[in-house]
Amino acid sequence: MKLQLFISFVLLFLFGCGVYSFTGSSVPPHLKTIGVPLFDDQSGFGQPNVREQFTNKIIEKIVADNSLLITEKNIADAILEGTITKVVNEVAVVNPGETVTHKKITITVAVSMMDKVMKKKMWERNFSGWGNYEIGTGVPLMQNGIKEAMEKITDDIVLAVISNW
Repeated sequence: MKLQLFISFVLLFLFGCGVYSFTGSSVPPHLKTIGVPLFDDQSGFGQPNVREQFTNKIIEKIVADNSLLITEKNIADAILEGTITKVVNEVAVVNPGETVTHKKITITVAVSMMDKVMKKKMWERNFSGWGNYEIGTGVPLMQNGIKEAMEKITDDIVLAVISNW
């Protein structure tokens, strides 16, 4: 009984703290490689390198998951394509005296997954995530909010890639 309780706590700790991977999850066996071309940015946000940062973060997480190998789009078994459709930068915290101290940046991305082997679209979805940042010296602090939003969205996208079949 004590051993079962101990194992339950260990499993709860591991899964509750995010110390696990979806490696080897439900990716169809005929898919070994994936191409991730540079995401498009149609948001009009005007922040340089957002699409490159976003694409690189997704690639980094797919590599870390180890379910699919990254390769060129023209030879890949699957393609993950996306467009940053919207970026909203809004007030998050207002202190007394109407002083804005934090802002919230929300990024929305349209993503599709194509199975080139079976020649069919696997899924198409919108993903959204947000990040807060402190008001201060401008762009460097705003990057913190962008990174936090990207982290959340790319986690959701990679989860969809490896499990939404």
